[in-house]
Amino acid sequence: MTIPKLIIHGGAGSLEGNLSGKADLQKSLNEICKNTYKVLLKTNSYQAVLRGICYLENNQLFNAGTGSKLQSDGRIRMSAGIMDGNLNKFSGVINIQKVKNPILIADHLQKEKHTVIADNKATLLARNLGFPVYNPLVEKRWNEYIKNQIGNYGTVGVVALDSKGNISAGTSTGGIGGETPGRVSDSPTVAGNYANKYAGVSATGVGEQIINSGVATKIVTRVEDGLSLKRSVNKTINEAKKLNYKFGVIGISYTGEICVEKTTDTIFYAWHDGKDNEVFH
Repeated sequence: MTIPKLIIHGGAGSLEGNLSGKADLQKSLNEICKNTYKVLLKTNSYQAVLRGICYLENNQLFNAGTGSKLQSDGRIRMSAGIMDGNLNKFSGVINIQKVKNPILIADHLQKEKHTVIADNKATLLARNLGFPVYNPLVEKRWNEYIKNQIGNYGTVGVVALDSKGNISAGTSTGGIGGETPGRVSDSPTVAGNYANKYAGVSATGVGEQIINSGVATKIVTRVEDGLSLKRSVNKTINEAKKLNYKFGVIGISYTGEICVEKTTDTIFYAWHDGKDNEVFH
């Protein structure tokens, strides 16, 4: 039996855009990591990722769900993606509005023929599914918008390995703030979030650069081709440094290897390796 393992992140880069200091953000991450690991022990990797993303979306310290940043027109548009590595199936929503948990609509799309839905149609889908109208705006995000405080980063992610060896990954974001309405981030794509039976990866950072590099899929493919997760991540990170790309990644491989790396100032993360060993940074 495989030892269940979990890693989560709350975004990469500097502290720009965060509603509180590093200590509060890390404290919340640590608590969410503990609670999500409990879910992982009772269920499976997919359900743990889904629940962990919901925990992160519900905490206004993070730029996803409640606490999402505003785009240049003053509206909040959120994106999320989730991948079941066992089924090799990705689903996501792009620029969805007025919902509490974008990841739950992405989860529903796992059951549909068309698994990625965007903009107004994604919002309409949420209404048709019975998800109530919800305003994710918080006061400090509004103040950032009024002051034209925009950034480059803002994502949350979870990767989990369960007792049966199945891997899942999920990512959710409120965008970078102040962006052109309609911009598509990396979060609802396989560049920002990918998992199969070999590894799972969630990326965070400058979305366009993550997409340009095909980060999550590239790392997982390298593991599938025989590299260790650490070597796969380091190779991808070194390629990014040559281009001056700014992003961070978290991942878990089928061997239980956990990895986190970045080219940004920092990446906020926490993990549990199943051996009464929790790592918080």
